[in-house]
Amino acid sequence: MRLRTRYEDNGEKHMKKALAVAISGTLLGSSGAYAAVSDADFAELKAQMAAMAKRLSTLEAENQQLKESTSDSVQQLEGAREELSVVKGDLAMVKKQEESSSWAERVKWKGDFRYRYEEIKQDDKAKRDRDRIRARAELIAKVTDTTVVGLGLATGGDDPVSTNQTLGGGGSTKDLRLDLAYFTWTGIEDTALTAGKFKNPYYVEHKSQLIWDGDFRPEGAALQWAADNFFANGTYSYIESDSNTDDKAFWGLQVGANFDLLDTVKLTAAVGYLDFPTQDLPSIYNDDFYGNSTVIVNGEEVYEYDYTLYHGSLGLGFEVFDMPLAVYGDYVQNDDANEYDTGYIAGIQIGKAKGRGSWQLQYQYEQLDANATLGLVTDSDFMGGGTDAEGSKYSAAYMLDDNWSLAATYYDGNTGVDLGNDDKYRRLQLDTYFKY
Repeated sequence: MRLRTRYEDNGEKHMKKALAVAISGTLLGSSGAYAAVSDADFAELKAQMAAMAKRLSTLEAENQQLKESTSDSVQQLEGAREELSVVKGDLAMVKKQEESSSWAERVKWKGDFRYRYEEIKQDDKAKRDRDRIRARAELIAKVTDTTVVGLGLATGGDDPVSTNQTLGGGGSTKDLRLDLAYFTWTGIEDTALTAGKFKNPYYVEHKSQLIWDGDFRPEGAALQWAADNFFANGTYSYIESDSNTDDKAFWGLQVGANFDLLDTVKLTAAVGYLDFPTQDLPSIYNDDFYGNSTVIVNGEEVYEYDYTLYHGSLGLGFEVFDMPLAVYGDYVQNDDANEYDTGYIAGIQIGKAKGRGSWQLQYQYEQLDANATLGLVTDSDFMGGGTDAEGSKYSAAYMLDDNWSLAATYYDGNTGVDLGNDDKYRRLQLDTYFKY
């Protein structure tokens, strides 16, 4: 359908008028009429006809220009439609890529790998050499703005305080177990609620393992709070959660603070309480009591005490000649035991292995009475693991790169000090460690 333009209507009117005049002129030009028209009138008529012809020519040119302009507009409109279609396609692609990248941004991996050579010497036992690996990987997904879910796997067996895997066995495949499975909600300011199987939330000074082995993963729930210079941690964790097998749980609370005393001096202090209801329980894991006192009840060996622990940590950090220097201590006492009820660590560290080319040297002395803490969850390396031991720990570390270090650790002391044979114990560990 074609719309008639204003210019075309006007052109047709002028053309009709011109034709009428032309016809009139023809008639006037006949012999009869010519005599009635004067030369002046005829000249005026010719001038009018010339003017109309000129006007008609102008209208035709304007009409042609309008047609061309309309055609250009149509072409521009079609081009704009095509361009809009391309833009819509690009937007759909960008949206799809954004959704894909958004998923990637919500999920991240992290982990570490350690290779260790170890030599162990203990009185009345053969010298032991072994090579061990530890590999851990954790997937963390951001479910909402305030909630993350974590899943971690690690080498090793079901030992609650070790994810090491000894090499050998003719190249047999090695165990890979569930190390972490938890969610953390941070919907309240400065507060985090975690439930499942998670990393130990309690603050420990200079990675002290007086109470907790670094590989131990509580199972239950934890609540953490930190604001300004203060913090607090609490847990409720299961020894056994199935009531069909006599459910048991332990709980604890810790509060602490850290302050900058001077420009180069930092103080951190924490105190806490832990309650392990173990009295009259049989061995929790592997038919072993890990140095704790036992008694026989109804023909069964059971824990003699509960572990009602009061503990405290203190650390001072300095800068000496632009070199980090720290002294620290850790203390625990079991209020339920009648004897062998205390433990402590005193240590010093110079340097800090953090970043390529950095290094550190560390020394600490530890004494851990048989009933000072629950032997199952304490350091599995110190004097063979568990309680009832004392001795020194020497360690050094050097960073080959930001995420690659070399380390050496040597233990020299005695095990079975209170309830055993007071055996001499020495242990050397050489590690290379990668973090990603």
